Amino acid sequence: MTDISMDIARPEPKFRLDLTSDAARARIRSRYRAETRFKAYGIAALTVTALFLAVLMFDILRNGLPAFWQHSLLLDVPVAADIVDPAGKREAGAIKGADYFPLMRNALNAAIPGIESRSASKQLTRVLSVGAPDRLRDMLVADPSLIGKTIKVPLLLSDDADLYYKGAGTGIDDRAGRGTATPSGRTGEITVLTSSNDFAEELQNIKLRLKSVADTISRDAGRIERSGPDQAQRVASMRAEVANLANRYQQPGNAEALDSKVPSVLVAINGGLVKATRLDASGITGDVLLPLKSAEEAKPGTWKVVHYSTPESDRKVTDQEVAFLERLREAGAVDRHFNWRFFTTGDSREPELAGIRGALTGTALTLLVTLLLCLPIGVMAAVYLEEFAPKNRWTDVVEVNINNLAAVPSIVFGLLGLAVFLNFFGLPRSAPLVGGLVLALLVLPTIIIAARAALKAVPPSIKEAALGVGASHQQAVFHHVLPLAMPGIMTGTIIGMAHALGETAPLLMIGMVAFIVDVPTAFTDAATVLPVQIYLWSDLPEPAFQSKTAAAIVVLLAFLFLMNGAAIWLRKKFERRW
Repeated sequence: MTDISMDIARPEPKFRLDLTSDAARARIRSRYRAETRFKAYGIAALTVTALFLAVLMFDILRNGLPAFWQHSLLLDVPVAADIVDPAGKREAGAIKGADYFPLMRNALNAAIPGIESRSASKQLTRVLSVGAPDRLRDMLVADPSLIGKTIKVPLLLSDDADLYYKGAGTGIDDRAGRGTATPSGRTGEITVLTSSNDFAEELQNIKLRLKSVADTISRDAGRIERSGPDQAQRVASMRAEVANLANRYQQPGNAEALDSKVPSVLVAINGGLVKATRLDASGITGDVLLPLKSAEEAKPGTWKVVHYSTPESDRKVTDQEVAFLERLREAGAVDRHFNWRFFTTGDSREPELAGIRGALTGTALTLLVTLLLCLPIGVMAAVYLEEFAPKNRWTDVVEVNINNLAAVPSIVFGLLGLAVFLNFFGLPRSAPLVGGLVLALLVLPTIIIAARAALKAVPPSIKEAALGVGASHQQAVFHHVLPLAMPGIMTGTIIGMAHALGETAPLLMIGMVAFIVDVPTAFTDAATVLPVQIYLWSDLPEPAFQSKTAAAIVVLLAFLFLMNGAAIWLRKKFERRW
């Protein structure tokens, strides 16, 4: 046998692994740079998201936190028996129906004596809320023996006065007078003359403001004139106004009249306050806001020139009300306390009286109906589809439609509820029962999907072991698989309920947008829910309602965080690892 040696040529590899060449190293560095850029993009996206979230939360808290506090006036109120209980029977019905306005007015007049003007008296009582007598009425109903005595009562302030004490008023600054000031009287319209040009600075500021206004009007007139000849009459009127203003500011020594569009100038003298309506360098003519104790001359340094930086036309509170509120603050009669009324009362047309108790109760009743319907139906549907339903075309259609329903816009469910529950079945409009039915339809697909996912997560060996020791299919599912899947089912249910808590559109369609004052006590009573209450308040013009809106959003977010936290806690506590 002949040994034949053969040189068998090895085939060249189709691809060569190149790790050492410059091109290979360049490709590797390029991949590393791309990975670094991708990480940077991700971090940047998270940073921007966190920044927007922080700005949003800061803005909500900044606007909403003041609504959790409220101001009242602690005043000594003489409870006159002839006003509260003229019959002397001390009956609760008579005490509740008494007119407490004279008592409030007398207490205010005692706190700020000397007010003679009818207009000033009206503005003084206007600092109190229409609900100010409520606390006094409750105290007298609880203890009729207080009738005829003088008691200290917290009187609720109006929304504008409350906002003023929260910083939504005007900046106030003052300076001591340099000369001797002599008032011409104590009340009404008076003059205050000084021995030096104490008001020269204020007069100059008024002249500069007039010049600024004239320049603005002149520019507007030029712009309108260039737009076309059809505005000639309007342009002529504006030019005449500019000429009038120029004539005023070009004469620096002439006196000027002050209106509500310029920052207010006041004089605090002899325990009173005078608002200037006409001003020159050495004196003012004005209206007395707080009565002077005397008309004697005031020495230098004993009187002040006071400025309200925000013009009266740009404020909710007038100069007269500001004077009253500042005097009450100086007297120590203003009390700041937590706003429990926000949580214990229903809605109201008056911002300081409005609360969210009705909305919270309506929300609780609506979510209870939703939970009682969607939890058992959703779990049973998930168990049937996952464990018992045959795999055929029919069940495939059902599964596809369940997944599609989870993505349907929520307002479609509102239209369905309007057509079926209200128009066809005739259920009461704006009731928690109907709201719960609509939200149950909305949440049901989410709970079914979450429950099926939880059932799939249970290892098949659990059910197989149960079947192996003789359990029926039903016993294996309900005694072993379902209890182990329950943490996931509960988590999905809570997340679905949190989704329902924030829904507004479907509830608007079934009439839960109505103004509801009373707190609902049954599932068929007229009610509203917290998201709809937020929507209603956000559309109101009063500034206090804007703060209430932000405060209600804070409460809603707190509930959402609480529900999501409960879902996380349940998952961590009951989850099983195999």
